[in-house]
Amino acid sequence: MADKEEKWADNAPGKFYVDEQCIDCDLCRETAPDFYTRNDDEAYSYVHNQPKTQEDIDLCMEALEGCPVEAIGDDGD
Repeated sequence: MADKEEKWADNAPGKFYVDEQCIDCDLCRETAPDFYTRNDDEAYSYVHNQPKTQEDIDLCMEALEGCPVEAIGDDGD
């Protein structure tokens, strides 16, 4: 389970975030590229844009549920 105390500082403020467990597998970026992007220097994903519509939230939830290391959280602020 993702830990908001360990989320990357790059994450946009809001509900969704990626924490330091990220293994840079690319699943979230492929599933919801409008919301997840990559830090190329450090090789991890983070949320660069928070979803606004239900369709967008569903995409972010699909990425969260598919994350192999549970590095995506939905309890951010």
